[in-house]
Amino acid sequence: MLATAACSLAGWPTRSADELRNAGQWVIGTALGLYFTPQVGELVLSLWWAIVLGIVWALALGYGFGLWLHHRHADQLMQGLDPHHANAVRATSYFSGAIGGASEMTLLAERAGARTDLVAAAHSLRLLLVVILLPFGMQWFQAHWGLHVNTALLPGPREAQWPGLLWLAMVTGGGALVMRWLKRTNPWFMGAMLVSMGLTLSGQQWSAVPKELSNAAQLVIGISLGVRFQKEFIRTAPQWMLSVLVGSLSMMLAAAGLGWVLAEATGLHPATMILGTAPGGIAEMAITAKVLELGVPVVTAFQVCRLVAVLMLVSPLYHRWVENQPPD
Repeated sequence: MLATAACSLAGWPTRSADELRNAGQWVIGTALGLYFTPQVGELVLSLWWAIVLGIVWALALGYGFGLWLHHRHADQLMQGLDPHHANAVRATSYFSGAIGGASEMTLLAERAGARTDLVAAAHSLRLLLVVILLPFGMQWFQAHWGLHVNTALLPGPREAQWPGLLWLAMVTGGGALVMRWLKRTNPWFMGAMLVSMGLTLSGQQWSAVPKELSNAAQLVIGISLGVRFQKEFIRTAPQWMLSVLVGSLSMMLAAAGLGWVLAEATGLHPATMILGTAPGGIAEMAITAKVLELGVPVVTAFQVCRLVAVLMLVSPLYHRWVENQPPD
């Protein structure tokens, strides 16, 4: 991701093939679903209160970040615009601050009449910061304090087997195609993960995903993230991006604080809960947890539930906020 982003920012003609990115998400989704053994399913269900708290915290952080962006940049964004465009400026700030997927938040912002270039840039920068800083932070944590692997949170099947791997690929691919037909978010990742998760929860252990295949999937996903940072990115409203940088770092610290508190309350490792509450993407945080063996199912459950809740609630909450604004 970093190499691709650097080349993109330098003006090189970088590209990411959608087919390869989808295949990478399919592989990673399948691999993550294998962690949800029946024992892990019981653990995740017992953490429902912590997951709900994480959702409320994420919505509050995003709302506060959006208000701060609006306070700092509303006048700047309104320059040259008719006063009737005030809601478009509010939408730009609000959806830039919301903790959700970049593509989903940009689409919702577009429907609200926001400046989608600023929204997309804000989410891209936040994701870049989280993906760079958290894995290195976890490795530093591991080197200084040690992270003891909880074997109960490791995947069910540990070795690739044939023809089990073929059956696993076929059914998870089918799940991805169904999700795509239903026009759901992240169909290749979510569809594959849900099917793999269902199989593992039911006690079926056909095969593990080969490590080489998982590494290749991470490679193409990293490239797909890196190509977002085109040369124009650094020219996009420098003051706005500086505010996004400061706000994103603040949200990361606040989310890490919640993760530490939840770790104390649940008895799980702080690193697992910090990844679960981090303002990043599902795949990116789950991959970090997978590589460092930091409670993949718990991290995935927190991230998936938050994404679903944000997608369902962020737009209604925005309209409620706008309705309560004084007339311009």
